[in-house]
Amino acid sequence: MTDIDSFREETRSWLEDNCPEEMRNLSFHWEDARKIYSTDVADVWRERMAEKGWIAPRWPRQYGGGGLEREQSQVLSQEMERIKAASASTGMGLAMIGPTLLEFGTEEQKQRHLPSICNGTIRWCQGYSEPNAGSDLASLQTRAVLQGDHFVINGQKIWTSGAQHADWMFALVRTDPDAAKHDGISFVLFDMHQDGVTVKPIQLISGSSPFCETFLDDVIARRDDLIGELNKGWTVGKRLLQFERSGIGGLSGSGRKKEKVVNEFAETAKKYGGEVNGKIADLDARERILDHSMTQKAFQLTAQRVMQESQTGKVPGAATSIFKLVGANLARNSAELKSDLMGFNGLGWEGEGFDPPELASTRSWLNSRAVTIYGGTNEVQMNIISKRVLGLPD
Repeated sequence: MTDIDSFREETRSWLEDNCPEEMRNLSFHWEDARKIYSTDVADVWRERMAEKGWIAPRWPRQYGGGGLEREQSQVLSQEMERIKAASASTGMGLAMIGPTLLEFGTEEQKQRHLPSICNGTIRWCQGYSEPNAGSDLASLQTRAVLQGDHFVINGQKIWTSGAQHADWMFALVRTDPDAAKHDGISFVLFDMHQDGVTVKPIQLISGSSPFCETFLDDVIARRDDLIGELNKGWTVGKRLLQFERSGIGGLSGSGRKKEKVVNEFAETAKKYGGEVNGKIADLDARERILDHSMTQKAFQLTAQRVMQESQTGKVPGAATSIFKLVGANLARNSAELKSDLMGFNGLGWEGEGFDPPELASTRSWLNSRAVTIYGGTNEVQMNIISKRVLGLPD
């Protein structure tokens, strides 16, 4: 038996013994993650995985990670998928600020912030967009003034995902108002549980409120929570966006082996449009499903290939915009196709005439409108691809 076979056997046994049944076979939208992860059984699962270092399996052990090699990490993902185990922890700590700190943080910053991400006890939110600085993020005006050993921050952030539940924020702030547009910006971290931080959730057309307005009035960020150099935060901020876009685009989970499943679109079409000899009755629906499924599969295979070709474990640079663009369009088109296939039943908001999956489909369709905006709009991604990937002139 090889070392990796032994690791698989040990991992399979441990997961079977330690993953609670309640944390298996879960299906939920990311907006509902907090409800799922706020239960006692979720706490038990998180504590067990944190003790193994498997919340962040490839991060160094000295920060609370698992220190696993790539092949071991893939085995862990595959074995979790086998029993349909939910991740023990999720969020921007693992997907965004953690990888950024590993690349840009000082040793003291890593020791101070990474362990709480690895054990899932601290929740993070992102302070990037502002009312007048969305797609044109470098126009941000939230001001941070250095006073001795700390910054004093004043301004407003918007579309702050999960700010009402977050413990800490990583933010881009302007520290030199006289510098050129992309200069004079710094990347700082600060505690959300302090006077001067006001959070107001924004209700979306889907009925949920995952995004917020965040007002900062004389908020304090420690000088030693400046990530990277003063006035050079744009470089750090862009790198973090690449980690974010790789997650939205589907690169982060491409190491798992996916089980062969029945095509959900075909099943939906048969249920609501009928079938003839086991085939979808509506020819147009059949063609749309075939086209979408082929695009979806090609995207998944491309993501797997890119991750396998990466020898460092880091996401590709500007090319993440390709995955963000295509992945966002696929997510939007998937929700739209499913709703269309349901016909009238795909339009329900509430009432006895619709079952829960139909109501969930409507909300999913409404939520999908935002996927092409958050994490950088489709237009921004196309600009990045044309300039940074294809090398086209401005």
